[in-house]
This record gives sequence, structure tokens and C-alpha cells, in this order.
Amino acid sequence: MTFDLVAHDPQTKARAGVLTTDHGTIQTPIFMPVGTVGSVKAVHQRELKQDIQAQIILGNTYHLYLRPGLDTLQKAGGLHKFNGWDGPILTDSGGYQVYSLSNTRKIKEEGVKFRSHIDGSQHLFTPEGVMDIQRVIGADIIMAFDECTPWPCEYDYARRSLDMTHRWLKRCIQRIDETEPLYGYEQQLFPIVQGSTFRDLREKSAQFVAEQGRAGNAIGGLSVGEPAELMYEMTELCCDILPQDKPRYLMGVGTPANILENIALGVDMFDCVLPTRNARNGMLFTTQGIINIKNKKWEQDFSPIDVELGGYASTFYSKSYLRHLFHASEYLGGMAASVHNLTFYLWLVRSAREQILAGTFREWKERMVKQLMVRL
Repeated sequence: MTFDLVAHDPQTKARAGVLTTDHGTIQTPIFMPVGTVGSVKAVHQRELKQDIQAQIILGNTYHLYLRPGLDTLQKAGGLHKFNGWDGPILTDSGGYQVYSLSNTRKIKEEGVKFRSHIDGSQHLFTPEGVMDIQRVIGADIIMAFDECTPWPCEYDYARRSLDMTHRWLKRCIQRIDETEPLYGYEQQLFPIVQGSTFRDLREKSAQFVAEQGRAGNAIGGLSVGEPAELMYEMTELCCDILPQDKPRYLMGVGTPANILENIALGVDMFDCVLPTRNARNGMLFTTQGIINIKNKKWEQDFSPIDVELGGYASTFYSKSYLRHLFHASEYLGGMAASVHNLTFYLWLVRSAREQILAGTFREWKERMVKQLMVRL
């Protein structure tokens, strides 16, 4: 796996790069659609590739471990063969799901015991086990097992959690380095910076992660309820410490404005369920601002969803028709809206890259942050 920086914006810390994996190249900055259980909800793989132009997607270790299970995935030849996606895949380690299952899990030095949200069965995730699981899933990029602390968080808890996350990281690295990929292509581990919103803990973690010398690095534990200004402060601090020549992945972020502001701070990779989750509830992101397609004002608006965006769903369906689908509870409504929103997110990072290459990112970003968050 290689990462080549091709441009820096002269007025911000934004950069454009090329991340090369055995399943293809990724032009950064990039947004990664979330395919939690091996499927980006309501979206075909053909649409992901041809309409949305996704370059990499996510799978989730916790969910894939429970369903369809490791035996099925291994017999299929890994997630790529199982779901038919032939581009790069990144797997989340399950740390965030463990965080969200706070009522049914116990965290110890060994790992995390938790109960399945499906049938209540009990399971244990250890750093070593999670590395093995991600090997079986077949991800190109494997995430370290960590604890995602809540916000707000007591300093002492965040400190103890961080120290354990670092000990877990060393175990993850040892396991990855002593095992081989199962399917004949390279799999690289990305460590995760934690530390809540405490500057000294974030600095400590970013330095520790940087010292591990892995192919890329992630920033976790943000976008969990903290104010956006705190997210940006912690992100900038981490980006200033993490190696310049390695990709930086900000986990679980976010709104269009969040993405543009964090690109300006030096982030290369993003993921979030927001575009598809909001799409299923009728919220559309467009090049002109945000639309609630359920509103009556769109009832007889026969113009395309977003003619400037391009792409099949955004230019073929009218606002009136899409509103009708939602009010009739037709599945096609959520499907078309999901394809549209993901098309928008990939357009957004692609446009950001073009502006970075042209040296005009800052002025464009400041204009777009205001424009894209307007409620239409």
C-alpha cells in the first residue's frame, strides 16, 4: 500500500493524494460509503461504482461477525467475493459498536465481553481476535481495536481508556505482523488516535500512533456529540502530529460542512452513515443546499432533484415524484434518495480535490460551507 501526495493547498492544510491498494487506487480526499453488514443500505453495487463513483466502501466487523458470520465469509473467499464489490474495502474494528452497546458490555484488559443485539448471545472481542476477524472478512484496510469514549467524559476515565487502547494497539500490531492475509492480497492496519477532547491526551495518543509507523492513521472518538469547534480543534492537533506522508482518516464524520472544514485541517479520508440515513428520512443534500423532500413546497416541483450534480438519480427523478414516493411509503423513494445523497458526497470530495489541485480551495470552501447548509 502506498500513499503519494500530489498537491497542497497554499492557504490551508488541505492536500490531495493517491492511495494505492491491491484492489485499486483511491484519490484523496475521499468519502467512503458505509456498508455496515456488507451492503450500503438500499444501493446496488453497480450504482456505487457507476453512478455514485465510490472508490472504497466500509464493512463493519461487529455486524459481519454476527451476520453472515465468519464461516460463510471465508467460504465465499472474503467480503469482496461475497458482495461483488471489487474495489478497496475498509473494516471498522467494532470499537464504536462496543461503545454504543454500553448497557450490554464489559470492558476489561483482555478485551470486551458483549451481548449480541440480535439474539442476546455472549461474545468476546480481543485485540488479537478482532485482527483475525478482519483478516477473514478480507479488508484492504484493517482498523485497530480501541475504546471509543463518550462525550462528555471525565478526564481520568479518558486517560485510563487511552492507556488501555494503546496497550491494545500493541497487541493488534503484533497479531497483524505475525499473521498472513487469507486471500492473497495486502491488508494494512491503521491505528486510531483517541483521547476524548483533552489536548494533552490527544497529543500523547497522536505521538504514540505516529511512532508505530503503519501505512495510515485514523482519528477516532470525535463526532460523538461534542461541539463542532471542539472536533476541529482536536482534528487539527492530531493532523499536526501525525505523519505528513501517510493518509489520515477521520472516523464517522460527518455533514458536508464538517467534511470541508476537516479537509482544510489535513484530513484525507471520511465515512459516515449520515447521507444514507438522512436520505431514508427524506433529507437531501444538494449543490444548492438542503431539501426536506417531504415538504409540501415540492409537491408540484417537476424539476430534477439536482440538475447541477449530474448522475442518474439526481437528474432523472423530479422533486415532485420523489416526494410522492415518500408519502406513498414506496421503497424506491429511499433508494433514489440514498443514491442521490451519496452521489452528492462523492461530488463534494471530488470537487474539493479539484480546488486543492488548482490552489483555490480556501475561497471555494468558505463559500460552499455556507451554501450547502442552507435549508431550501
